Amino acid sequence: MSAEAAVREVAQRARVASRGLALATRAQKDATLHAMADALLDRSAEVLAANAEDVARAEADGTPANIIDRLRLTDERLEGMAQGLRDVAGLADPVGEVVRGSVLANGLELRQVRVPFGVVGMIYEARPNVTADAAGICLKSGNAVLLRGSSSARSSNAAIVAVLRDAVTASGLEADVVQLVPGDSHDSVKALMRARGLVDVLIPRGGAGLIQSVVNDSTVPVIETGVGNCHVYVDRAADLDKALPIVLNAKTHRTSVCNAAESLLVHADVAAEFLPRVTAALQEAGVTVHGDDAFGALDGVVAATDDDWAVEYLSLDIAARVVPDIDAALEHIRTWSSGHTDAIVTEDQGAARRFVAEVDSAAVLVNASTRFTDGGEFGFGAEIGISTQKLHARGPMGLPEMTSTKYVVIGDGHVR
Repeated sequence: MSAEAAVREVAQRARVASRGLALATRAQKDATLHAMADALLDRSAEVLAANAEDVARAEADGTPANIIDRLRLTDERLEGMAQGLRDVAGLADPVGEVVRGSVLANGLELRQVRVPFGVVGMIYEARPNVTADAAGICLKSGNAVLLRGSSSARSSNAAIVAVLRDAVTASGLEADVVQLVPGDSHDSVKALMRARGLVDVLIPRGGAGLIQSVVNDSTVPVIETGVGNCHVYVDRAADLDKALPIVLNAKTHRTSVCNAAESLLVHADVAAEFLPRVTAALQEAGVTVHGDDAFGALDGVVAATDDDWAVEYLSLDIAARVVPDIDAALEHIRTWSSGHTDAIVTEDQGAARRFVAEVDSAAVLVNASTRFTDGGEFGFGAEIGISTQKLHARGPMGLPEMTSTKYVVIGDGHVR
């Protein structure tokens, strides 16, 4: 069977399964989510053994440490995946929510209500935790999901999906609401991107190359998640004792995620005091600073180029620049930001308001680490991704963002 035929077959099965899932009650879906969480922990040895195969293969191939960190599962991370499913079960069901409603002048009752997309395709790299997150959010929002992870995580993803499908079946729903897309070649990805009519929406989650490939080549509608060239700007009115831990947390808390800070901007008025402190603290944490001339005057700083201002490092590296004023900071962010998350540290409310108004990113933070841009931290439960586009969904995508709407009109013999 060709890759296209194999993908269309699982998509057709997902389409059929989605119809029953759309009618499931909240109680049915929540019970299934709890069963999925329990199954992940009950069968943790099976999942971790499969993950160990992937990690060993990646290490043998010389895969960078930050990518292996994304790939690796531990008991603690499995607990987090299970808790994410339970958190989603505890959230309100978006399906059937009335977005708006009214009685028209002619007596017709009009309601706009949330409904599932139907079949959601996920294309993602390395991180097997996304497999459980995506399955849980799609199930709760009434969507069947087709999961296409990277070949580097194929053993982990296969084990996780097997566990989740068994739990779904045991709970009385159709197993095909959660499926792994068959095949490891790019042909299967291409087939998923061309399955218009069977797949309602695609969500790519990974590096810039993956996302652009899906956006440019897909005939299925795409919700674009974005890379994270995130900035922290330390303003002239910043409390430097706040700024230092914010910068360190944003950069070093976990480097391999899209909400980690990749660029640091410091106002010239506080540079003399702050640069030595922040550079020493970053270097002590193992971070290589790629700096402009001002930062370059300090020991161990590497000269920055335009490539540094544009890059999403996902590693212990940060680009750093001194700016003469907030205007220059805003211009730098407009030029280089990926539109994911940007933060200002300041005690000047006017500067904070201006930064919030003028920075056109999915999330803008004041006096807080960029690491807070996350569905869990925002109280949405496990997120399916962070959208940097402006249509339908923007920022962390929780349950409501995984639905569309339809209009329900009720009359009493009305004719026009």
